[in-house]
Amino acid sequence: MKPHHRIFFIQFAVALSLGAFVSRLPDLQRKFGVSEGELGLLLAVMSSGVLCGLTFSVRFIEKLGARKTAFITVFGASFFFALIPFMPSALPALPLFFIAGLFTGAFEINANIETDRHEALLGYRIMSRAHGMWSLGFCITAFVAAGLRQAGVSIELHSVLVLLTILISGSIVFSGIRTAPPRHEMETEKTPLVAVPTSGLLPLCLIGAAPLLAEGASVDWSAIYMRDVFAAAPFIGGLSVTIFSLCIAIGRLGMDPIIDRFNPRPVALTLLAIAAAGLVMVATAMHPVVALVGFGLTGIGCSSVYPLAISAAARRTDRAASVNVAALGQTTFIVFFAGPPLLGFIAEHFGIRFSYWAVVPVIAAALLVSRALAAPAASIAAQPEPMRTHG
Repeated sequence: MKPHHRIFFIQFAVALSLGAFVSRLPDLQRKFGVSEGELGLLLAVMSSGVLCGLTFSVRFIEKLGARKTAFITVFGASFFFALIPFMPSALPALPLFFIAGLFTGAFEINANIETDRHEALLGYRIMSRAHGMWSLGFCITAFVAAGLRQAGVSIELHSVLVLLTILISGSIVFSGIRTAPPRHEMETEKTPLVAVPTSGLLPLCLIGAAPLLAEGASVDWSAIYMRDVFAAAPFIGGLSVTIFSLCIAIGRLGMDPIIDRFNPRPVALTLLAIAAAGLVMVATAMHPVVALVGFGLTGIGCSSVYPLAISAAARRTDRAASVNVAALGQTTFIVFFAGPPLLGFIAEHFGIRFSYWAVVPVIAAALLVSRALAAPAASIAAQPEPMRTHG
């Protein structure tokens, strides 16, 4: 296995765990006996954990290295996501939501830093493919979850099976991870405990946040949307997450050569427009098939915009790449994890259809600041000689 493929698996493994968890949110909602708004509050607790992980983990990740961090964050997140369904009610589950989020935030920093460093060594883009492995994992686990829900398999048994899968496969893959060298000398400087976005980074934060809000709405609420709007069977409801994840995975896995050919900004403009069209289809759908197509278009549109923002942030030379990635990550993931709770509040008070309408203006705002992707820092032209990789 090539070195960067092991980094890809970090994304894939966490997606398997989180995807299985969110695919069973309708079942968890019924078990805990909570409303959409109350479920949103539980997700908000997880959001705060993610934010803490993104904000405070950079220095610890640099000390531990990629391999140890992968073991700790992936196994930690998977364990606590698997433990939540065993709680008797929402209240004792609250700290578990936070801790699972904490590990998830730290995993994100580790995976993106290492992907960017391997991208520099290889001399061509792999960031979109790395995030494509996240989406592929989400697609696989969502499809399996839809079948297990239809078959009546309990959420507890499902979570244990997923955890065992990650522990076994991760132990094999992560053992061969080696920390890649920094992209530039500034990365060797001491990193701050808290990474704060600069004014120059804020447009990239908005560009990255817009598709993540659409992704959060599609992943966390699509199964509930299909159930409440169309009274869809569990398998059909689960297909919404599966189709979205499949389309975003296809987009990410195949987008890197297109970005290299046409440059980041025009690709991002096209993708954001497709995402907006998909959200409108979901919000106005009068038939389940139309909604599923809308979720598919949203997935394609969301596919590579966030990886483009991450790459642009990592290539900025004003600070260490790890600091810029952390600053962008903590800002955008506030939207990714705090957005769905807010959308849950909107769904409870204004209807779940309107929660999808609410994402469209954010997509439009990202279109307006897309020029940030065309900055010299986003260029990949000047890179070191590609690394000689081995199997």
